[in-house]
Amino acid sequence: MDQKIISLASEKTADRLQEFLQTLKEDYLANLLQSQAVKGKAAGALLRAIFKGSPCSEEAGALRRLKIYICCIHLVESGDLQKEVASEIIGLLMLEAHNFPGSLLLELAKEFISAIKEGSLTNGKSLELLPIILTALVANKENLDYEKGELSGEECKKQLINTLCSGRWDQQYVIQLTSMFKDVPLTAEEVEFVVEKVLRMFSKLNLQEIPPLVYQLLVLSSKGNRRRALEGIITFFNELDKHHNEEQSGDELLDLVTVPSGELRHVEGTIILHIVFAIKLDCELGRELLKHLKAGQQGDFSNNICPFSIALLLSVTRIQRFEEQVFDLLKASVVKSFKDLQLLQGSKFLQNLVPHRSCVSTMILEVVKNSVHSWDHVTQGLVELGFILMDSYGPKKILDGKTIETGSGLSKIPNQHACKLGANILLETFKIHEMIRQEILEQVLNRVVTRASSPISHFLDLLSNIIMYAPLVLQSCSSKITETFDYLSFLPLQTVQGLLKAVQPLLKVSMSVRDSLIVVLRKAMFASQLDARKSAVAGFLLLLKNFKVLGSLSSSQCSQPIGVSQVHVDVHSRYNSVANETFCLEIMDGLRRCLGQQADVRLMLYKGFYDVLRRNSQLANSIMHTLLSQLKQFYEPEPDVLPPLKLEACILTQGDQISLQEPLDHLLCCVQHCLVWYKSRVMPLQQEEEEEEEFYKDLEDMLESITSRMIKSELEDFELDKSADFSQSSGVGIKNNICASLVMGICEVLIEYNFSISNFSKNKFEEVLNLFMCYKKLSDILNEKAGKGKTKMANKMDSVWSMKFVSDLLTALFRDSTQNHEESLSVLRSSNEFMRHAVSVALQKVQQLKETGHVSGPDGQNPEKVFQNLCDITRVLLWRYTSIPTSVEDLGKKEKGKSISLLCLEGLQKIFSAVQQFYQPKIHHFLRALDVPDNEGEEVEGSVSHRAAFQIRQFQRSLLNLLSSQEEDFNSKEALLLVTVLSNLSRLLEPSSPQFVQMLSWTSKICKENNQEDASFCKGLLNLLFSLHVLYKSPAILLRDLSQDIHGHLGDIDQDVEVEKTDHFAIVNLRTAAPTVCLLVLSQAEKVLEEVDWLITKLKGQVSQEIVSDEASSQATLPNHPIEKAIIVQLGTLLTFFHELVQTALPSGSCVDVLLKDLCKMYTILTALVRYYLQVCQSSGGIPKNMEKLVKLSGSHLTPLCYSFISYIQNKKSQSLKCAGEKKGKAGAVATAMARVLRETKPIPNLIFAIEQYEKFLIHLSKKSKVNLMQHMKLSTSRDFKIKGNILDMVLREDEEDEHEEGTASEHEGQNKEPAKKKRKKELKCLS
Repeated sequence: MDQKIISLASEKTADRLQEFLQTLKEDYLANLLQSQAVKGKAAGALLRAIFKGSPCSEEAGALRRLKIYICCIHLVESGDLQKEVASEIIGLLMLEAHNFPGSLLLELAKEFISAIKEGSLTNGKSLELLPIILTALVANKENLDYEKGELSGEECKKQLINTLCSGRWDQQYVIQLTSMFKDVPLTAEEVEFVVEKVLRMFSKLNLQEIPPLVYQLLVLSSKGNRRRALEGIITFFNELDKHHNEEQSGDELLDLVTVPSGELRHVEGTIILHIVFAIKLDCELGRELLKHLKAGQQGDFSNNICPFSIALLLSVTRIQRFEEQVFDLLKASVVKSFKDLQLLQGSKFLQNLVPHRSCVSTMILEVVKNSVHSWDHVTQGLVELGFILMDSYGPKKILDGKTIETGSGLSKIPNQHACKLGANILLETFKIHEMIRQEILEQVLNRVVTRASSPISHFLDLLSNIIMYAPLVLQSCSSKITETFDYLSFLPLQTVQGLLKAVQPLLKVSMSVRDSLIVVLRKAMFASQLDARKSAVAGFLLLLKNFKVLGSLSSSQCSQPIGVSQVHVDVHSRYNSVANETFCLEIMDGLRRCLGQQADVRLMLYKGFYDVLRRNSQLANSIMHTLLSQLKQFYEPEPDVLPPLKLEACILTQGDQISLQEPLDHLLCCVQHCLVWYKSRVMPLQQEEEEEEEFYKDLEDMLESITSRMIKSELEDFELDKSADFSQSSGVGIKNNICASLVMGICEVLIEYNFSISNFSKNKFEEVLNLFMCYKKLSDILNEKAGKGKTKMANKMDSVWSMKFVSDLLTALFRDSTQNHEESLSVLRSSNEFMRHAVSVALQKVQQLKETGHVSGPDGQNPEKVFQNLCDITRVLLWRYTSIPTSVEDLGKKEKGKSISLLCLEGLQKIFSAVQQFYQPKIHHFLRALDVPDNEGEEVEGSVSHRAAFQIRQFQRSLLNLLSSQEEDFNSKEALLLVTVLSNLSRLLEPSSPQFVQMLSWTSKICKENNQEDASFCKGLLNLLFSLHVLYKSPAILLRDLSQDIHGHLGDIDQDVEVEKTDHFAIVNLRTAAPTVCLLVLSQAEKVLEEVDWLITKLKGQVSQEIVSDEASSQATLPNHPIEKAIIVQLGTLLTFFHELVQTALPSGSCVDVLLKDLCKMYTILTALVRYYLQVCQSSGGIPKNMEKLVKLSGSHLTPLCYSFISYIQNKKSQSLKCAGEKKGKAGAVATAMARVLRETKPIPNLIFAIEQYEKFLIHLSKKSKVNLMQHMKLSTSRDFKIKGNILDMVLREDEEDEHEEGTASEHEGQNKEPAKKKRKKELKCLS
């Protein structure tokens, strides 16, 4: 039968074939075709013959064709056919589809769609036909009957796609269906249907099936709707990540984690690769991705920026054209995130409105963590991002050796965080990815070497952390480090010290690195540049400290632990220790030669030897002999020769140049520290030979002899009496200055030595006091000679006392009440000068700590020790200040200079700020150390807030006592210091604690009840009030009250109006109201405006992100309601604040300038709010009533007053010009007055422009919302002018004739404006 059909088909005409086919039943034909196809025989030929014999022009033929077509589809779906046969049949069906009439095509399409919805497809092979059928349907020009009406082919296709997308899709065909749509011609609307459907299917599929589906979706999105596709993918994975993290952080016992972490990350990695590949082929997709994520930056970015989207962006950086844009976007996101965080932390008002979100930095670090799952395409981007953040936001310029943070105080903190984030990214990436370690290390070292002029402390810290993490791993990269050593002699000393400290753990595990370093240091030791030689000394001292010699005290016996820089890799066996000894002695030999070099090099050695001795006590003999032989060069051995030291030998004269050759005071200082430490630590543990004891005895005797002879020496013996020349211009003067500083240094060293060995003997303390008298005489002479104009010489010198000694001395002077010490200590206590000097040195040390992060002298670099000493010093100063107040002390003695109590207070203020700067994590220990009760055992545990509140109460009492004293006894310096101390301590209070509320109400009470006229005290107190108030609630109402007080004290701009005086805050009085309080409240108002601006921007961002469908946006505006309300209330209160100030007769100058700028800002923000309502008013159905009230208030209470304020300023200016003109020296005076007027009236046009912009947008909003918002606005017409040429000519002619045109013009101006002003005043009176 099949042969017959095929043979008939081969004839030229199809007539006989058609007749024959009509005789057969359709079922028979279908069965025949099926059996042939299953057998794999010539099914294709048979199918061609059947189609040839079933022309669409006849109804019977068309129906037969349809029947066979559907039969073939079922056959292909059944899966019974061989692959080749199935493919051949599909190919034939594709070719035949275009011959069908429209109605049958519609039938076929419906057949397919019902099969998909019912899930009756078995292998989905036949889905290839659907695009062909739909394409053919579109090409069909006739109208078709579809359900209840007639539609064109295009419309039918739209209905079919709609039906298909709203139906159920079987999980296994989702990918095929998505792939199928790329071959269907779709309109933008249809693409949207399909993309939405596919995105909804994500959650129903297995994780492994998503990557191929995403690939097909991206191909499909090239037809349009790219952004929605990307948004959907990002949102899906963001949700998935969140669920995954919740599951992992949830109950560990539950093994219900739906997806293993590794699998999820691998899938995400694959999808990122798909998207990046698609972006390479279709740049528009990349642009849409960036647009989508940038839009998210404005509003609540947690919807868009998530770990997945960050990883995606970092992968996109591999595409060159997007690289820069992506890094800019990420940089901006990081800094914005930190700035937002800072803004939120500093304002309770914002915290109540905006929930705290996760920060971008945590997301980026999560990406680093996830990248362990072979996300190689992300790691390169991470490394680049890390370096970009560190380069852009690291510390910037260096000025006088100090690092200066660029940017204002506020932007400093986000920048520091961003730089730290960069370092964290690099460190974590280094830990995870072996492949990239070499590159990170190389880049860090390159920056250390090439950026000598800019601060690189952040890169050195990173290097230190990298090496600490894995010194053994870095042996493979050691060549790069040894290469860096070659540059040591060209780098600044600070960099060299940081670099060597960082690589030190590596020196312990790699002999080759150590050897190459030693070679470099030896070369540097004899370099011509002084800095290179100093670097060599620094390097060798570091090596001596860290290579232990056998028999040295362990670090537990040592009073200093081996610090952070030590690494837990101990490779020192007995042999190593022996090798270390020869190695260390060899270095010591080299360092001895340095004692013949410049003073700076020697100074480094003297400062370093003590630390070496402490770490490596076996080197004691070598070090002590070196110091002794050095000291002998300058020591007079004869017991009766005065002075005991050869000061002449310490000074080098080369022609006219006179310089210090030997820093003798530091040499002595080093000798005494080493000696005292050795005697107390090493000798008790050793049963030494006699000669060793002898040697130390010699040193002691020398120091004893120097002490007694220094006391006997008069200033004349040093040639430094009052008649000596101390001018800096002559050679003799310079030499005398150097000598004087040496003698003063030596006295200080001897004071410390004798105190430490005194064991509270009275004789020793008398010697100490005599030495101090010598020091004092010299310092007085120097101060006197330096003259009154210049800074005092003695204060410039850094004391050589160690911090430990300062702490012991202060404790003995002020707190030691032991009976048997009483008599000897009374010697020292009898000298007020000595006690004051001790407190001054403590201040100097704390100042050093604040500026550099460490202090000079032994243990100054050890943060633990410094902290311990700081606690002891604070305890003493606190006791001294609270038990002997300044008032009591001042009554006793009227001396020059500050009283001891005031110095103590100054010290406390510096210490509190230094502790918060450098020891933030240890604040709890610090406060606990301050209030140690008398019975040490019963220490009660309290929170930081409790302990801080206890200290605060002490200072509050002191301030109250001060304020209640007589007017003439009021010490403004002390009051200001107390306020600063209270500000520092109040930062330790938790804003939610009752102590914080107490502190706020106390400060508020002081401001309300005290009318001190001291401007700086008033400023400090109000700053404290504001800083507390913003953490409790918004300060807007406080500002309004203060503005009323200012208005009351300064009077009105209209002199006829008498202002009713309010008395909210007594601290506001005639002396402080302007400029002090006025400028303070204006700067605070500016901060409130910034917060409001930030909220409006946030709202706008959310609106622009929302999908523009009516239901969505109407629901979306609901959650913003509390924020909108808060914004309007804030602006309303600020409006009343400005209403007061604009009517105040402010003195010209800064107050007026700042007020005009702030008014300008106020109107800009009102405009921003109006524009926001323009965006939302259609969807939310109009604008809220309180917004209308705000507009009304601005129209009645602010705008008209702004114009009268401008008139007031201009009148004042013309008067000041007039006065200047009347004075003698007319030209100069007028010129300066003119310049000032121009400068001060500059903000006026900006303000007028801002007001008019506001009114312009109000008109738009009135039209859009159908509410007449302009009814309360009095539009000014004074600037709607046009220039009339003829009048202008006439005026110019008059000008030439008339010399006094200036006076008449100002009169005209006054006449024009006066009536308007009075009228406005009347209106305002009516309103109020």
